Amino acid sequence: ASFIGKKYKLEKSENFDEYMKELGVGMVLRKMGNSVSPTVEVTKDGDTYTLTTTSTFKTSAISFKLGEEFDEETLDGRKVKSVITLDGNKLTQEQKGDKPSTIVREFTDSELITVSCH
Repeated sequence: ASFIGKKYKLEKSENFDEYMKELGVGMVLRKMGNSVSPTVEVTKDGDTYTLTTTSTFKTSAISFKLGEEFDEETLDGRKVKSVITLDGNKLTQEQKGDKPSTIVREFTDSELITVSCH
C-alpha cells in the first residue's frame, strides 16, 4: 500500500466528538481529543503492521496482522479486542468490548481521513 512508511497529519476526523460522547468520554478529554491533530504513521515489517499515533497529548502504537484479533487499550483506557483489515488504502478497525466501535482510516497521497462510529 502506498501509505506505508509515510507520515500523515490528521486534518479531518468525522463524527469524532459524537463518537467520544457515545463511548462515555468526559468533556475535558473530548475537548483535548478534538483539539489535537496527531501525526499517524503505518509501518510494515514482514506481515506485521504498526500504527503509530503521535500528538502533544499522547503517543500510542499498536502492532497487528491483518485479519487477526489482538488486545488493545484505547486512548481513553478501554480494553478491547480489535481486528484490522485493509481494502485498498482504507484500514478498517473493528473494536469489540463493552462499547463496540469501528474506525475507518482512509489514506490518500496527501491526507488521512478518519471516520469513527459506534
